[in-house]
Amino acid sequence: MTPSARRFPRNRSAYRSMLKEHFPWERWSRLIRDRGVVVERPAHEPHPDYPEIVYPIDYGFVPETIGTDGDGVDCFLGTADTGLVGLILTRDYRHGDREVKLLIDCTPTEIYTAQGFINYDRTLLDGILVLRRPMHQIWKIISRSS
Repeated sequence: MTPSARRFPRNRSAYRSMLKEHFPWERWSRLIRDRGVVVERPAHEPHPDYPEIVYPIDYGFVPETIGTDGDGVDCFLGTADTGLVGLILTRDYRHGDREVKLLIDCTPTEIYTAQGFINYDRTLLDGILVLRRPMHQIWKIISRSS
């Protein structure tokens, strides 16, 4: 398979719309509320296997879940009280798999930061951001809680 064939579809907008519509947002919100999140890699800490990679925000998983890699479903955990605001569907070219990385309690700035972190080197890892609601609504939530 050619490298371009392994990448995401060219029409990312259609792909993003399909994911947004079919992802079980409420079910995952309940799981997160009931089970919490385990932070494995605190913000500003290096990756254990790749010390040149430093996590910009807290990163962990939702306990008692199983992602496509066999481990708990990954998540970025922000500093707001916004709940499950979105996800990033990733394609890891080193491991040849796709994963969902949830965005929990993230501010808009943290959402952009997580997306940039995932897409920093698209020859290694590529991701599509899918927001649960439009970004301007997330900004309003943040403004009301300040």
